Amino acid sequence: MAQREALSQVRISVRNLVEFVMRSGDLDDRRMAGAKKEAMQAGSRLHRKIQRRMGSDYQAEVSLKHTVKEDSFELLIEGRADGIITEPGGVTIDEIKCIYMDPGRLEEPDPVHMAQALCYGTIYAVHHDLEEIGIQLTYCNIETEEIRRFKEVKTREEVEDWFKGLIHEYVKWARYLYHHRMRRQECLKTLQFPYAYREGQKELAACVYRSVAEGRNLYIQAPTGVGKTLSTVFPSLKAMGEGYGEKLFYLTARTITRSVAEEAFDILRGEKELYFNTVTITAKEKLCVLEKPSCNPYDCPRAKGHFDRVNDAVYEIIHEEEGITREKVLRYAERFQVCPFEFCLDISSWTDGIICDYNYVFDPNVRLKRYFAEGEQTGSYLFLVDEAHNLVPRAREMYSAAVVKEDLLLAKRILKGLPGAAKTVSLLDACNKRMLELKRAYGTGKEEEGISHRRVLGADYELLGDVKLLALELMAMFGELEAFMNENGEFTDRDLVLELYFKVRDFLNIHDRLDDRYRIYARLLEDGSFMVKLMCMDPSECLRRCLDQSESTVFFSATLLPVQYYKELLSGDPQEYAVYAKSPFSPENRLVLAASDVSSRYSRRGRSQYERIADYLEVIIRERKGNYMVFFPSYQFQEQVEAILLERERTGSLGFDRICQSNRMTEEEREAFLEQFEAKRSRSFAALCVMGGIFSEGIDLKEERLIGAVIVGTGLPQVNTEQEILKEYFDEREGNGFDYAYQYPGMNKVMQAAGRVIRTVNDKGVIALLDDRFLRPEYVALFPREWGTYTVVNRGNVSQALREFWEKFPRQEEM
Repeated sequence: MAQREALSQVRISVRNLVEFVMRSGDLDDRRMAGAKKEAMQAGSRLHRKIQRRMGSDYQAEVSLKHTVKEDSFELLIEGRADGIITEPGGVTIDEIKCIYMDPGRLEEPDPVHMAQALCYGTIYAVHHDLEEIGIQLTYCNIETEEIRRFKEVKTREEVEDWFKGLIHEYVKWARYLYHHRMRRQECLKTLQFPYAYREGQKELAACVYRSVAEGRNLYIQAPTGVGKTLSTVFPSLKAMGEGYGEKLFYLTARTITRSVAEEAFDILRGEKELYFNTVTITAKEKLCVLEKPSCNPYDCPRAKGHFDRVNDAVYEIIHEEEGITREKVLRYAERFQVCPFEFCLDISSWTDGIICDYNYVFDPNVRLKRYFAEGEQTGSYLFLVDEAHNLVPRAREMYSAAVVKEDLLLAKRILKGLPGAAKTVSLLDACNKRMLELKRAYGTGKEEEGISHRRVLGADYELLGDVKLLALELMAMFGELEAFMNENGEFTDRDLVLELYFKVRDFLNIHDRLDDRYRIYARLLEDGSFMVKLMCMDPSECLRRCLDQSESTVFFSATLLPVQYYKELLSGDPQEYAVYAKSPFSPENRLVLAASDVSSRYSRRGRSQYERIADYLEVIIRERKGNYMVFFPSYQFQEQVEAILLERERTGSLGFDRICQSNRMTEEEREAFLEQFEAKRSRSFAALCVMGGIFSEGIDLKEERLIGAVIVGTGLPQVNTEQEILKEYFDEREGNGFDYAYQYPGMNKVMQAAGRVIRTVNDKGVIALLDDRFLRPEYVALFPREWGTYTVVNRGNVSQALREFWEKFPRQEEM
């Protein structure tokens, strides 16, 4: 069962308490402090190894809690001490930090690390009535296992005075949380759904509430128009009102779906006076006041003294705003002269809901450590994962990493000759030599060494057994590089070296996760550079660790079929709940056509097939005047058909206007593209797009703005190195490699494109599937339930099928 929160109690972890209260001064990203955080994952086994060495006097992983009474509420400070050493001479609190850098370079412990240990020391001394307590910081290098300790003994009076000062700085914030939460809970208990329920919507909301209350995950296949955002947000809020969860994360893959979430909360606030504040976290690049983010006091005036001003900015915005959007963040950041992105992250600590990209919860390099620190449960959270079908490929990216030989050489050339860089350069050279050994073995087919050479569509790659020696070389280099970067804030091409720093950090972090759900491959890239990649095949285990930090997760999408595929790759539990929401739309308003005489197969592509597709487009688009979208498998395919349409236009036979999606469109170009659907026209209009691109998801063209979608091909991903590795992996495991690597992702793109047509109860439209493979049983089995029946057509009878459909509805006025 999900955890019910005690209303009279405000909880905070030791880590978050000290990091919040003790910060001051400048924001400066030139210091590689982030490496210490990443080392927590990479050094987890070493951490336990150190604890086991300490003997019988050492008690590891001790949970500690302390309550401070304030007014009408309690402040609960909790955390877990790495170790408590009980000896005849007294008790010592041990705080272990596994780092990449040489511990010998440390002159003193990090103040925040010391503060953590002091908190644990205070709690232990008070609860065990000790007159004094030892405080020890243990730093250990991940590669060499070299240890350096800093120890001091404090009296109980000293630690209690220090702790009281820490709490004094935090109390006003805790008081805000307490009173805010009391008002929020009262509101949530009486909150009503803002509209009359559509068919199936009430049942869907009930399923969400039940899953949250039971602490279970839920998968929802929700056809377009069900109102899935409100149907998931509202019951989640009601569950929170009953104490199931303290903070709500609404997770998305695209900016447009974040806007939909903001709108849902605004509707509840406006219609039913919801008291529940939210913040939308926007990417740093979209918030930064500089042309290119450079977070240090020399390049950005807001970075200087940022931490001296940001708490005042946070305190003001949370008292004045409820729905905190990007625009509001920018306005308050300007007023207080603070970094908008860091300000936005800090605001999130004091809001009830966070609307953000998936990576802030799931990506090991981006996830918000204030909520998801390794090994710590810092709160009671609910996750709502919108457009959840996108999380599978995104998660594979998040949990994969690569290193390129030529990047190592470039960094070596940049650093060579710089004062203090000699050791780093030497270690870079050792890494390059290790990569050179792998490159020289490339293509030799040394099966006995775990190397398997493959070839797919002209691209070579090799599967490798392991890269432990490379990882060791990178680990040694990384510690030196970190120290050098910390000591040298400015030098020519520092940004290029910084890129390598993060790539190596990611590689080491992922290397520590390697198991049988990964494949390691090497490849010569098109530019001649040599890459080694740790590729995640099945992200379920990595995602599960994140999902375990929520009370309940609701995955929902209009295209979550087959649901077993998503259960397997998102959480790895086939027994989790799943619901197929009933569509409120009449199937009479939708015509699904499947063409039997056209194909997009690679082997059959040519002029004759492009001509047939052009024939279909002419008939479908001219039969009923309106706006259409045509989705092609690639830009190249789109160009071939467009060339034929252009020929017909020159002869005067083409009866519709059109526009083509181009590669790498700017925001302005995208907006101009969509504005074409608003124009009044004397004849039909078609937008030629690429399936799986920016216009096949998240585009909401209601009623007469779009009356048809033509889908050319089954959406199969292009055959390439990584798709073939995926196929082979799942073939070996379950014999369904083609389904997992090609068919399911392809049909997902098809259904997303088709979903652009029927958006409201008043919509009427055509979905045309132009590929004879759609008639195969394995594809028909993947058609969504709400499509109902489909009509098989050819070029000879498609016009009749369209005419019979459109005759059921009165003609529209001229656009």
